[in-house]
Amino acid sequence: MNVALWIVAGVLAFAFALVGLLKVTKPKEELAGGSMPWAADFSPGMVKAIGAVEVLAAIGLVLPPLLDTATVLVPLAATGLAVTMVGAAAVHARRKENSAIGLNVVLLALSVFVAWGRFGPHSF
Repeated sequence: MNVALWIVAGVLAFAFALVGLLKVTKPKEELAGGSMPWAADFSPGMVKAIGAVEVLAAIGLVLPPLLDTATVLVPLAATGLAVTMVGAAAVHARRKENSAIGLNVVLLALSVFVAWGRFGPHSF
């Protein structure tokens, strides 16, 4: 189970780091005109803040156990990503972007799996 948790945490970290960095580095208008139309509903600062939270959570999923310090950050980061995905699904539902909700649900489930495993039976 520990291997599965590491794999899922790694996949989540990669995905959220990549998407978060896009939100932090690209202008809001470019994101809203492309693959993230929801960004049009938010201020540029809010889009960058969401991206920063995603990047920090990605780091929090893998770095603490690799450094063997503050490992409680892993389930906290996973919980934060789960909450973020609930918010993302709500935004997509409000905007009637139903195709995006499926990905939010998958990422939510993976985040909950890591949080459950690292808070519970397979903590560091």
